[in-house]
Amino acid sequence: MTGIDSNTLPAQRMEPIRFGNLLINFTSEFHRIWDSRGSGSSVGSFWRPTPAPDLLPGYFPLGDLAVTGYENINGNRIVAVVCEGELQGDDASRSKALSPPTDYEKVWRDSNSGAAADCTVWRPIPPSGYVAMGLVCSNGRDKPLLNAIRCVREDLVIATTVGHLIWDDKGSGARQNFSAWHIDPPQAAEGEIYFAPGTFFGVQSHSRPVNSIAYALRMQIPRQSVPAPEAPKLSGYGAPPELAPAKVTQTVRIPWFAVTDHLSPGEQLSTSPFYHLERSDQYVLVGHGHNTSDLPRPFKWKAIRAQNPQMQQIFSRLTSIEVSKAWPAMPSGAGRAIRYSAHLYKDFTYCETSPDGWNESRPLDIVAMAAKNKAVAIYQVQSLYTLRRTDGTHVAVSMSYTDDESLYLTEYPPETDSTLTFTPQLATEPPSSESHSDRDSHDIGLAPQPTTEEGVVTNTAP
Repeated sequence: MTGIDSNTLPAQRMEPIRFGNLLINFTSEFHRIWDSRGSGSSVGSFWRPTPAPDLLPGYFPLGDLAVTGYENINGNRIVAVVCEGELQGDDASRSKALSPPTDYEKVWRDSNSGAAADCTVWRPIPPSGYVAMGLVCSNGRDKPLLNAIRCVREDLVIATTVGHLIWDDKGSGARQNFSAWHIDPPQAAEGEIYFAPGTFFGVQSHSRPVNSIAYALRMQIPRQSVPAPEAPKLSGYGAPPELAPAKVTQTVRIPWFAVTDHLSPGEQLSTSPFYHLERSDQYVLVGHGHNTSDLPRPFKWKAIRAQNPQMQQIFSRLTSIEVSKAWPAMPSGAGRAIRYSAHLYKDFTYCETSPDGWNESRPLDIVAMAAKNKAVAIYQVQSLYTLRRTDGTHVAVSMSYTDDESLYLTEYPPETDSTLTFTPQLATEPPSSESHSDRDSHDIGLAPQPTTEEGVVTNTAP
């Protein structure tokens, strides 16, 4: 976790993450429960999240926070807190997202530790169908109140394992050993984000727990879509008219903790709780030809790819976002406000079958057959990806992608009962610097024998 500037924390109610009827928000306000002063162990302390009732009414912690050190963590740590949301649509028949525990069972007591205050660590016992997300501490021997935390319905979380050690009581002289461990989320599935709430896992041992199940929160990445642009059609033998500009067709919303920005985590949370990754699509002209003869005739063009592997690497390095796989590579990496794993939708980044397209910058050779006395044109979908903060300001660099599977052929005069064929092939030479408008079509005497199966295209949009 990283330090944050308490002056940048939200002074207004933040939009929550919604997953079913579970609402998730964040707080940086805590109450100290206990620390290890006087015990002879390494420095450590336990804290209870205390979401501000005016900013986060109805929100509860999921467990307490274990920290290495004695420093005041208020304004310097961020953890998740939860609230019951309204049931909507298909979720209307489900039970509540949250429930208090039915009881607590003791995990550790610091008897004979020599610490200045007593401490007991408890494991919440969830009701059937719910899970406990972390442990709860008391500065004495009494059980915590049942209303102190909330358990979460089991279908709203994801099972995971423990991460690195936070603190243990070695050297304290306590009758029972104890160690507290981070909870790391598993690698996210497509279209989802898994993230640790900031709680900890604890055991009566100094050894790393094995075969122990912990839980992380999960969410689906919100996505908004509008219809794709209409495919252009030839309306004459002459050069095609200028195409419409690109329009935003899909937007995914990524929470602040899953994006690297020059802002601090506190500034991200307060000014840009969600980042918008926009995909703008447009058709670009690959080539146009007019067959004035009385025999079918092939035309050949080069389709230049817009993707640039170096630009993709720069985008990922600046934002942490990966287009073709889950990020970050190591969810437990130090320096992150929230431990998480995120994975974009594969169809959002053209990775349904393979991510290799993002690394392929060679142009395609396109061969199209034009019937006698026909004009033909080949178009291709090109997408631009732009990351924006909540206020619309641009983050990092934009990157482009040309979809090889979106090649579209149109002819004039149109014939709905004819089938036209063209064969895309990888060019053997490196991509040239010429633009689409500078590319000339090349007449060839015979259509080349394709090395792959020939694509069949009608004059309808893909």
